[in-house]
Amino acid sequence: MKSKDLQQVVFRKYEDGDGPTKIFRDLNGSLGLATIKRWCKMIRDTGSIQLSKPPGGPRFARTIRSLAKDCSISKSSSHRVLKEDMKLYPYKMRIEPKLTEEYKNKRKKIVNCVGHNFRKEDTMRILFSDEKIFDLDGMYDSQNQRIWAASRDEADEKGSIKVKQKFPQKVMVWLGVCFK
Repeated sequence: MKSKDLQQVVFRKYEDGDGPTKIFRDLNGSLGLATIKRWCKMIRDTGSIQLSKPPGGPRFARTIRSLAKDCSISKSSSHRVLKEDMKLYPYKMRIEPKLTEEYKNKRKKIVNCVGHNFRKEDTMRILFSDEKIFDLDGMYDSQNQRIWAASRDEADEKGSIKVKQKFPQKVMVWLGVCFK
């Protein structure tokens, strides 16, 4: 069943007096109970199920494994086609802070406040600062740091073992920046 059909079924059943749990049982797990409860709340609040957009982003990205399975080729062949023929590169997801409109407006308000209430000479005396703790053992990222070797012994000889102290020494660096 498509999503619209499921929405209509849930809407009819809820209007007939069925609760979310009964609707969930009647649909035999076609929808999650949490989704049915959310839709029933929408019906109670607005009188309809109005989804602004499907959850998550558009499904343009696919895994190499699923692509290989769909095309009936090996995973390595699909990887080669993507990299060499199509000139694509597998990028990692980036993490960005989730800023609400309210928070963005607060930021703009602070900037406007500084811009309107401080003279240029006053803003030249503002000190921006930050601090960072550095581990003296260095940073180790098991995801990205690889040793290419024929065997484990050869890899160990080339330096694949990272020795780490239980309580490493650390240094805190503080930096302050102002106009002058």
